[in-house]
Amino acid sequence: MLRPLALALAVFLAAGPLSHSTAHAAEPLPDPAVLAQLRDAALQSNWAFSRLTDLTEGIGGRLSGSPQAEAAVAQVAAALRAENLKVTLDPVMVPHWVRGEERAELTAYPGQVAGFSQHLVLTTLGGSSATPPEGISAQVLVVTSLEDLQRKAPDVPGKIVLFNVPFDVHLEENGLAGRAYGQAAEGRFVGPAAAQRLGAVAALVRSVTGAAYRLPHTGATVTPKDQQAVPSAAITIEDAELISRLAARGPVTVHLVLTPQTLPDVASANVIAEIPGSDLKDEIVLVSGHLDSWDLAQGALDDGAGVTAAMGAIQIIAKLHLKPRRTIRFVAWMNEENGSRGMQGYTQAHRAEFERHVAVIESDLGAGRPLGIEGYLTAADAKRLGPVTQPLRVIGAGILTERLQPLGSDLGDLEDAGAPGFEPLVDARTYFDYHHTAADTLDKIDPENLRRQVAVLAVLTYYLADTPLALERMASRP
Repeated sequence: MLRPLALALAVFLAAGPLSHSTAHAAEPLPDPAVLAQLRDAALQSNWAFSRLTDLTEGIGGRLSGSPQAEAAVAQVAAALRAENLKVTLDPVMVPHWVRGEERAELTAYPGQVAGFSQHLVLTTLGGSSATPPEGISAQVLVVTSLEDLQRKAPDVPGKIVLFNVPFDVHLEENGLAGRAYGQAAEGRFVGPAAAQRLGAVAALVRSVTGAAYRLPHTGATVTPKDQQAVPSAAITIEDAELISRLAARGPVTVHLVLTPQTLPDVASANVIAEIPGSDLKDEIVLVSGHLDSWDLAQGALDDGAGVTAAMGAIQIIAKLHLKPRRTIRFVAWMNEENGSRGMQGYTQAHRAEFERHVAVIESDLGAGRPLGIEGYLTAADAKRLGPVTQPLRVIGAGILTERLQPLGSDLGDLEDAGAPGFEPLVDARTYFDYHHTAADTLDKIDPENLRRQVAVLAVLTYYLADTPLALERMASRP
């Protein structure tokens, strides 16, 4: 009889003192029955999936600056207002990059049969510049990393550089898909600019995925402001391997045509909705997803599922007429994919409130089955948040894991200012099969998994907003 009490006391003492006021420490934690009610209401609701259907099949791809992106802002704002939530639009200027013609072929290579060339399957990277309308032809230099690029620097001038960087499928299969993506995507993010500085005339990158479906994966590439962007595109795994095998035997020439345009910035907005808090209303718990997507498909996984799950969380809390102590703020971020202007605009508009953001949440890893919660928080706070996992265990989502680095990309400025960050821990083993491709469509979403994600977000958001415990601030970074 005494052993459980002794263990509970030991855990409590090990947690240590709170960094904020402990005036509320003796007050009860959120009622477990309320958390269970939130979970069950989310599991019985199709509201979020209906909003996702509206977003994907009613509008489609939502690249920043496009009419579709602006339609999505209006649609999401109207849906939240219909739930009697206080909705505002935070203005932000976003890039307007437009994909043009995109094609390439192998025109000279070892073993080529006279009179024939080979078509390459590719898609332009966001931020790419254009080739001349007639295209360019150049030999290909294959590199396997940024370090390999530097070793081969004397051979770069005048070449089309191919970054053939494999995706670590072993990591993906063992629950670390996000880490695998981060490793492989480095070549896409900064490789083309690095190649251009060494004299490359264009860059190709192996699609950042472990799935060989001859399906190209787009994404952003970053060029420093003092540098001219280089024509750049992603090619399929199969074509990257083909070029690499041929190049090992002799010179390979590619003819490349890319005609994207970078147009003047366009006025857009982050969509914000709130449930006001009670006695701690000046403190904010933020739950979010990003509203924009790439233009190749419907953006159902990235990030239609995430933004509508976050919408579903605040909608369920409002529908149950719950009154948390802290203010809950939902944000649909604009321009996560190719500029992060939504985060930058939020920082400019709300910098004075940053210290009052006690926790920030973003969902941006698809709609796989939820397993729990990942948190960028202290070990002591991870122990204190045990009660939030209890009602989620019955749906297999009771894990709480600690991350040593900040989480969601749109949360970066808030986490750098010290706010603990959270995201749903989901099964992402197939997420990067479809990520940033023409196959990111609504049929890839299991409605039951989306309902479970709403449940996770609703329980977590409400608990953080209503608990008397104050989370420790993380170490701020400049």
